[in-house]
Amino acid sequence: MSTGIQAPGRDRYLDTLRAVALARVVAFHSFSGAVWMSLVFPSMGVMFALAGALMARSLDRPAAGVLKSRARRLLLPLWLYAVTVLGLLFLTGWRPWQEEEGYWLDLALWFVPVGTPPFPQSAGTNGVLTDSSWGFQAEEILWYIRAYFWFMLLSPLLLKAFRRFPWVTLLAPLGLLAVLTLENAALPEWANNPVTDFITFGSCWILGFAHHDGLLRKLRFPVVVVLALALMVLGLAWAATHPSEEGWNLNEIPLAQALWSLGYCAVLLRLSPVWPALPGRMKILDGVVTLVNNRAITIYLWHNLLLVAAVPLIDLGWENPVLSEAFPWLLESDWLLFLMVWPLLGAAILCVGWVEDLAAGRTPRLWPARTATRS
Repeated sequence: MSTGIQAPGRDRYLDTLRAVALARVVAFHSFSGAVWMSLVFPSMGVMFALAGALMARSLDRPAAGVLKSRARRLLLPLWLYAVTVLGLLFLTGWRPWQEEEGYWLDLALWFVPVGTPPFPQSAGTNGVLTDSSWGFQAEEILWYIRAYFWFMLLSPLLLKAFRRFPWVTLLAPLGLLAVLTLENAALPEWANNPVTDFITFGSCWILGFAHHDGLLRKLRFPVVVVLALALMVLGLAWAATHPSEEGWNLNEIPLAQALWSLGYCAVLLRLSPVWPALPGRMKILDGVVTLVNNRAITIYLWHNLLLVAAVPLIDLGWENPVLSEAFPWLLESDWLLFLMVWPLLGAAILCVGWVEDLAAGRTPRLWPARTATRS
């Protein structure tokens, strides 16, 4: 078990959590109606908590250089994704400035993620894609990039506040979300999504600070478990009494998501063993964990669009009499979609993943699965 502030270098326990979180995100978007996944493993809360811990470690260096480096590492892969998506949308005839209240400068939000960028609810397919909602699917996942960007920009101030008033700062986002929810307060339309996302996962991000600074380690593990369970029970109670249209989908119930994620992440980060390398039989997964961590932004950005692209490939199977008659259960299964997206993600890693290396100032590599690099 670790004590105090982490030593420099990779923490393979945190790397493994990030790899599991990303795999769960892909699975959630692959399996229709799998709202239970947000309970089994709250990936977004885990990803924000891990990012907060790594940001706190980075801010041991001068803040200006850290923000410049982190922004570059986030924005360059985003810009490549945005250019690709917008290019495809324009080819289908979409023009945001021709829509009601549309303005061409809004396109900048695809490149500077401070708000919700414009996108069509229905886009042309040109016979390539079968789902006209692909434009929405391509934009849908950008909420995490936007929230991460705001957390990153505000981290120097948040970290100072945390180190002066740790518990107040840690619980402030959760408290603000509770007040807004219980008072049924309505935020301005332009601020609703960014502010809600920020305060939903703000405590998870700051929990990462507590992990890095060793504050979480100072609490006895049974105490952390009891407090975490109390938060998680409150989250479940709120979800049970305020279900979304999809039932217990925590992604649609911000207060339940915040409570459940904070409790869940507290246990994971307090448990936090020191893994300079993956232990025991887990070593077989070392290459996978390394690859996923080195291409985390690529996997996250492209997976939703590639899931949409996988659907017409599955449709080709129905046109094959042998496959459609012998394996209809396979062609109908979401498992096939989940399995098919990984080779497509592999192709994306080979084609565009190297941009993450350029953004980090590293020598570009096509398949960085051998040696872990420092975050």
